[in-house]
Amino acid sequence: MLEPASFLDLEHTSHGNLFANGEPVWSALKQIAPYLAAKDNFPQSGEISEHAHITGQVQIGEGTVVEPGAVINGPTLIGKNCTIRTGAYIRGNVITGDNCTLGNSCEFKNCLLFDNCEVPHFNYVGDAILGYKAHLGAGVILSNVRLDRANIKIRHEGENIDTGLRKFSAIVGDRTEVGCNTVISPGSLLGRDCILYPNSHWSGILGDRTIVKVKQTQQLVERRSGD
Repeated sequence: MLEPASFLDLEHTSHGNLFANGEPVWSALKQIAPYLAAKDNFPQSGEISEHAHITGQVQIGEGTVVEPGAVINGPTLIGKNCTIRTGAYIRGNVITGDNCTLGNSCEFKNCLLFDNCEVPHFNYVGDAILGYKAHLGAGVILSNVRLDRANIKIRHEGENIDTGLRKFSAIVGDRTEVGCNTVISPGSLLGRDCILYPNSHWSGILGDRTIVKVKQTQQLVERRSGD
């Protein structure tokens, strides 16, 4: 269940060859940099603001809009009909599919976004793979480094699997919705069609079509005179 097909439909990316048969889904993260380094043509089209800051080898697909104040460092591949909003910070080794939204005050590095991903507001996406139609609510953070800086390990069927990666945040499966201000711990694998309530904290493997609910305790008191 740790192979790419358990989380992702490779028909919804033009970069399926990043995934090797028989290898766990996170292995693709190690392939992004060499995959981009081997590419020698980075055409740019779409509507690119003269006030966007673009450096290095950056491909921008047809119909994509890059707004003023966006920062894109190469090597980076941006698909067709995407929106790169003001304040987006793309640090390099980033690949997006078509029809993606990379929003204001969002930071991206060493990641792969499948088609129709939405990362619109105040998000961090580093060392991650987001599946088809995955959506991150405002303020979602995909944490990519353990506090002790050790390799990321996955707990699966009673075994701790060493990924060999010191930086690896999450796999977010196709059509999964992550609610606002949620924090995903390093090495998390979220299945397809999941919902995580706002203000969740998730660590580990989440099965397909699972809802993570958060119940908040609230206390109502009368406001005293003079308060």
